[in-house]
Amino acid sequence: MSLPVSTQTTEEASTPRVRHWRRWAAIPMTAILAPALLLVVAEIGLRVCGVGTSSAATRPCTDQGRPASCDNQSFAAPFFPPGMYREPRPYVIPARKAPGTYRIFVMGESVAWGDPDPTYGFARYLEVMLRQRFPGTKFEVINTSITAINSYALLPMIQDLALYQPDLFIIYTGSTEVVGPFGPGTVLTPWDSSLRVVRGKILFNSTRLGQLIAKVSAGNQKNQWRGMEMFLDRQVRADSPQLAPVYKNFAANLHDIAAVARRAGAQILISTVATNLKDCAPFASLHREGIRQDDLNSWDQLVQRGAALESTGSYPEALKLYLAAAEIDPQYAELQFRIARCLWALGDFAGAKERFLRAQDLDTLRFRADSKINEIIRDVAARDTRVGLVDAAAIVADESPHGIAGGELFYEHVHMNPRGNYLLARALFHKIAGLLPPALRDSTVGDDVPSEEDCERLLAFTAYDRARVASLILRKLERPPFTNQLNHTEEVQRLKRQAEVSVDYGEMVAEYQWAIHQNPQDRLLHLNFGFLLHRYDPAAAEQEFRAALPYDNAPVLCNWRKFD
Repeated sequence: MSLPVSTQTTEEASTPRVRHWRRWAAIPMTAILAPALLLVVAEIGLRVCGVGTSSAATRPCTDQGRPASCDNQSFAAPFFPPGMYREPRPYVIPARKAPGTYRIFVMGESVAWGDPDPTYGFARYLEVMLRQRFPGTKFEVINTSITAINSYALLPMIQDLALYQPDLFIIYTGSTEVVGPFGPGTVLTPWDSSLRVVRGKILFNSTRLGQLIAKVSAGNQKNQWRGMEMFLDRQVRADSPQLAPVYKNFAANLHDIAAVARRAGAQILISTVATNLKDCAPFASLHREGIRQDDLNSWDQLVQRGAALESTGSYPEALKLYLAAAEIDPQYAELQFRIARCLWALGDFAGAKERFLRAQDLDTLRFRADSKINEIIRDVAARDTRVGLVDAAAIVADESPHGIAGGELFYEHVHMNPRGNYLLARALFHKIAGLLPPALRDSTVGDDVPSEEDCERLLAFTAYDRARVASLILRKLERPPFTNQLNHTEEVQRLKRQAEVSVDYGEMVAEYQWAIHQNPQDRLLHLNFGFLLHRYDPAAAEQEFRAALPYDNAPVLCNWRKFD
């Protein structure tokens, strides 16, 4: 007897199982897609209702009636608590890039911004140099830097700026990788070691929904920016395991920043970070973990006896005691600084430099880029032939007595004085001159870079302004963590001498008038001239302020500079 032949196909036989699988697969897909769809709808609704602000680096504006893009004062909001975010100085990018224009974006944190006064930062010296030596070329040096940010913020910034036909990006960053947003030593954001997680947080914080949640979470809490003293309780040891992901993420951010510049067809120059070694004592120190109390007592006695001898100029005897203390605990940053000062006094400058560097790297309030940060910057440039390196750390060392940078080039820990800014700008100028297209390079006038004195005449950096800027630094030194430094009194006295300068008002006015006559379009010259005039001639000051407007409908007084 023959068996009945089934006419049901294999596909038909498997249909129940397929349907069963699809039914179960739809559950997790629905669980993912439904919330995602709700988030998208919520984001669109918040935008339509005008909740929140754009997190792009720029915003549309007009300049003298022409379309342009200007600074977005809310760009840094995703990196700071509500009410505390730092703002860029006003800048404008013309929508139409005129023929013969070379567009340079300067990016970084406070040093690149030009702290304490951005009108005399290295970007301004560079602008003057380029204008004087290449008068046939229009150089747009656009400083987009923001104080207290770090490489996490520079990546989305350069992604936006890459849309504006850049020719060159100048990157000066590294001082705030630990204390800046998402660093282990910050009070601004929660720390996370995962680069992917941090970038996800930045992306979410940039949305209107993220902004709303942050605002609701903050409630009635009023955050206030208090500068470096906010970080006093966020010390990070040099041997902390938290630093390894900081270095790894910094290198990844730099690589990605360089990749964005290349895709935009722009050149990129990355600089190491110059720091004050000789005249900046560590901000904070911690003893090695696990030190026994009897060892700590012995250490204290040795250091106290050594300090007494050092104060009388008995450097050999003090050094012996300090070195004995270092055998007990070599990780205390201030002790390494004391050893360095004794070696300097005894003429052992190589040994002093080594100890000054060690004191910097052991500083547990990490407001200075340590040696590893600069190694990473050099390595990124070495691995990519399309990334140019400007070694600011080496430049200031070469220009300092015995190769150890100090107060000759710095106001305090990282912010350079006029001489330091000039030297960095000069190094950048030489690099840029080699990058220019032949047609622009051949249009140079003169053989030498303009001198520091010539640059400062063109910037109207008068005696009045020098004293004013020194006074700004003095106010900073009156607060922690500067007041905790071993050499605080010495540094205050040094700055006081710079701030106590007699000035001739008529002479200052003449200097400004001369500089403005050389470059009537320099809005920052008009701004500073207005501040000089406002005490003596308010009407004339008002005219200068209006000439200083960075773009149409901008406030008359730029928010990064207040009346003195």
